Amino acid sequence: MTELARKRPEFRNIHALNDLPTYRLPPAGWVSILHRISGLLMFVLMPFIIWMFDNSITSEISYAKFAAIFTVGCSFVPGWMMKLVVLALIWAYLHHFIAGLRHLYMDVNHAVSKEFGKSSALVTLSLSLGLTVVLGAKLFGLY
Repeated sequence: MTELARKRPEFRNIHALNDLPTYRLPPAGWVSILHRISGLLMFVLMPFIIWMFDNSITSEISYAKFAAIFTVGCSFVPGWMMKLVVLALIWAYLHHFIAGLRHLYMDVNHAVSKEFGKSSALVTLSLSLGLTVVLGAKLFGLY
């Protein structure tokens, strides 16, 4: 009988300008949103990826031109900007891959709990960002 006496929560319409900036998204929510963004980024930049792959394996001359783009640049785009685009692609691939493995693991093992979702999301974020930093340091010639 106490369950019937409890007042049910009231739901109200949200006001996007007031409520959304103060909403704290959990780590699993960030991973989900970033998974979609990384997939979209890879899809939109697919012609660039194909162009890079084609120029890197066609011949030694095309590879030399391809490598020079990252130091000299290409027409109006400076070399550092090309490196930033490639760095964004590196992050997108790593995040999409690791988040996909996370989802597969959760589907296979039925590991759907709040605690596992939070911990696996934090691992996904830290691994994707950490590996991106390491590969970005290599891309920018720090080692």
